[in-house]
Amino acid sequence: MNRRASQTIAVNRRARHDYDIEEVVEAGLVLTGTEIKSIRAGRVNLAQSFARIENGEAWLIGAHIAQWPGAARANHDPGRDRKLLLHREEIDRLAGRSRVRGLTLVPLRLYLNDRGRAKVELGVARGRRLHDKRRAIAERDARRSLERELAEGDR
Repeated sequence: MNRRASQTIAVNRRARHDYDIEEVVEAGLVLTGTEIKSIRAGRVNLAQSFARIENGEAWLIGAHIAQWPGAARANHDPGRDRKLLLHREEIDRLAGRSRVRGLTLVPLRLYLNDRGRAKVELGVARGRRLHDKRRAIAERDARRSLERELAEGDR
């Protein structure tokens, strides 16, 4: 078998810092030929992107996929909105959850699955306040120092 494991292309590192992720959903993307070439080259930025449900369809908004240098006139718009491929039940459930106050859909990572298809992991997330972010940073630092002390004690 010539199967390859899923290959992560881009990760939205700010998402896990700025939001508490309650649920993760996988969605496909509707792309043009030059977009998939740029994705395979790793020229993607998810930093300021989010997803929205509009008119019964899911859209990825604000994701930047760089233009493909080999395409002259047939190139794509790097910041265009891209349609997400989800089942109707998933769209309805996510629409209901995103209408709840404080919940949003945030892309967590973009990857190629074992069949070479571009997929995006969406997180149903609740925004963190500044004091929550500080607490999370303090907990992470405490956990790191404890692990460091345990590693030094093993020597």
